Amino acid sequence: MNIFIWVLQGVLAGMFLMAAIGKLTGSSLHRGVFDHLRLPQWFRVVTGLVELSGAVLLVLGYWNETYIGPGSLILGVTAFGGMLAHIRVKDGFKDTFMIVLLGILSFILLYLVR
Repeated sequence: MNIFIWVLQGVLAGMFLMAAIGKLTGSSLHRGVFDHLRLPQWFRVVTGLVELSGAVLLVLGYWNETYIGPGSLILGVTAFGGMLAHIRVKDGFKDTFMIVLLGILSFILLYLVR
């Protein structure tokens, strides 16, 4: 089970780290997504910081397991918020699938390390 937790931890940390860097650097993709979601650009930066903090906590969890729970909770709640934002603008399943999957994986990780 430990190997599964480590892999899940790494996948989530990597995915959210890449998303956070894109949001924080202001990539045109993320600017367009936040415009489409009708959210202000400052919220993109805040979301990037939250995702970065959750990903860093998951990475720190490799050395101290107490960081895994808070990191996965932060990322799961952030993913839930992203899912609600996509639902609010009536995006289809194709556009919301990845954030739903990452949210589910975050909560699975939270359950496994409880």
